[in-house]
Amino acid sequence: MSEKRKTDLLIIGAGPGGYVAAIYAAKKGKKVILVDGRWIGGTCLNEGCIPTKALVKSAELYQDIINSEKHGINVENPTVNLEKIIDNKDQIKDKLVDGIKFLLSKYKVEVIEGYAKFLNNQEVQIDEKLIVTADDIIIATGSKTKHLPIEGINHERVLDSERMLNHKVMPKSLTVIGGGIIGMEFAFIYANLGVKVNVVEFLPRILPSVDKEIALRLIRFAKLVNIDIITAAQVLKIEERETGLRVYYKKKELEEFIDSEYVLEAVGRGPVTDNLGLENTDIAYDKRQGIKVDKKMKTNVDNIYAIGDVTNIMQLAHVASHQAIIAMENILGNKKEINYDVIPSVIFTSPTIAYVGVTEDFAKENNLDYEMVKTPYSANGKALILESETGFIKLLRDPKSKQLIGATVFGKEAENLIATYTLAITNNFKTDEIKDTVFAHPTIQELVHESALGLDKEAIHFVD
Repeated sequence: MSEKRKTDLLIIGAGPGGYVAAIYAAKKGKKVILVDGRWIGGTCLNEGCIPTKALVKSAELYQDIINSEKHGINVENPTVNLEKIIDNKDQIKDKLVDGIKFLLSKYKVEVIEGYAKFLNNQEVQIDEKLIVTADDIIIATGSKTKHLPIEGINHERVLDSERMLNHKVMPKSLTVIGGGIIGMEFAFIYANLGVKVNVVEFLPRILPSVDKEIALRLIRFAKLVNIDIITAAQVLKIEERETGLRVYYKKKELEEFIDSEYVLEAVGRGPVTDNLGLENTDIAYDKRQGIKVDKKMKTNVDNIYAIGDVTNIMQLAHVASHQAIIAMENILGNKKEINYDVIPSVIFTSPTIAYVGVTEDFAKENNLDYEMVKTPYSANGKALILESETGFIKLLRDPKSKQLIGATVFGKEAENLIATYTLAITNNFKTDEIKDTVFAHPTIQELVHESALGLDKEAIHFVD
């Protein structure tokens, strides 16, 4: 017979949405139970954001070493040890997970390892041993890797992103199925480590959410590191050959193929709603589209909320964490809604891409009035030092209000530059407010100031 327990807040899923909600709630005085059947930190910390960026760092370091001669630093015959790269990634991951476990313990969050299933709108069973009722419930079960229903997809040398992050054998060649964010990040990681990479994308272009000009320019950089990209191509099947795997695809009604030692399937992720017992509740959801919520992160059932990838709104860890705060604020009685219009995104290719707000493509498609300036990295001394003179920033503003409405950054430290633009757009900054701000020299952040000057034809270091 199952034990019955009562708590203030039950959170299902301990990823960047769930654990943030748990810590925030506990600090506000709530009695919290956090349940997860797999891991603390979720996909992001264990097999997603953090591990991939650790590999990005290793790959970039290898490129720095093999190109160091022009800086007067000679390194003979550098080699890549993928096993050590993966071990280093695991050490970083484990340190972060241990830190979260410490915080959960410090704030007296009760963590239960197990799988949760709704019995009804009020009761949740955990591994048939415990039945929990709570004043409020947050569902934060995240997402899982999608798989193509094609012949050969289950071959042992066809890896998904999770398996790829633990794969310690360096491939001589790799075919990536999917030219989205996950696929392109892995493509550049392995290409920068010296692997021959092919990318096959079903859509007419890679990275469809990115400014078209930048996505096309990225293809040029891909060629420089031996990445071949095939777009508008449908993968038909994967077949084992003596030398590896053969990926058959159709492009313009013609069937073609690519041979490689390994294949990475990176065709996106879908919300985890299976085995949650949602069919036993009144919660509105769809297996493909996820759990439906309003801007307060509330489902259609009183006192039940959902956050993160399971809502399938924006599959980003920082969105899940922010949704966690929004949900908790409403649980605490503070009426707050989330705004998805100003959410930064970063893609860790080479160069890095980051964007927030309105892209130029979106502005054109929706007939928005806008002013735009393109600021080259070559106008910045620190960018030249970092060998990123080919990068640039696109900055958009409303011509009437003079408020910034969008920014796209293509180059070194894009992930840091985008934070300043996010702050500016969120707070409705006008160009003058950036122009009146002093930025330290020499830093790439000076480009923020230069781009604001450029919108008014006042740029100092480039022709606007």
